[in-house]
Formats: sequence, structure tokens, C-alpha cells
Amino acid sequence: MLSKDIKKVQTTRAWAGLFVVFFGDVGIALAAILVAIHLGTGAESVAILTSAFTAITAITTAFFGIRAATNAAQSAVAAVSGEGKTTNSGEKSPEGDAAKKVT
Repeated sequence: MLSKDIKKVQTTRAWAGLFVVFFGDVGIALAAILVAIHLGTGAESVAILTSAFTAITAITTAFFGIRAATNAAQSAVAAVSGEGKTTNSGEKSPEGDAAKKVT
């Protein structure tokens, strides 16, 4: 199990990453909308807005995909490192038994 300090750092990293993605997406959207308004109607505006929304989708999808992979890897490492741990009463912990069954 992770200590409270490590959990706090991981929570801070997750929120910071989410804020970066959010503000990056908002920045791209605002820039695209301003350029589209400046250009007026036409194929150029559609192309710019389409590209902007594609970039927003790519950034957001990458963030959540990387986050999910990181969480899965951390869970796997925690399960393996739990092998052989004992509780305060000297009994083997359930997560240690589960890690042995997986490997």
C-alpha cells in the first residue's frame, strides 16, 4: 500500500495534468473561434475549427489513455510488491496471497 505522502503527490499530479489539459483545450478552442470569427464564413473557418477540435480530442484522449495505463501499471506493481507482506498479527495479508495466485 502506498504511503499518504505518495498518494498526495499522485493526486496532485493527476489534478495538475487535468488542469493543463483543460486549459490547453480551452486555449485551442478560443484561438480557433477567434480566427474563425476574423475570417468570417467559408472553407477556411471550417478547416480551422475542424483542426482545432481534432487537436482537442487528441490531447484529451491522450491524457486519459496515459492516465489509465499508469493506474493499471501502479496496481500491478502494488499487487506484486504486496507478496509476502504480513499483517500486524503476523498473518499473511490477502493482497500477498492474491499476488502469488496471479504469478
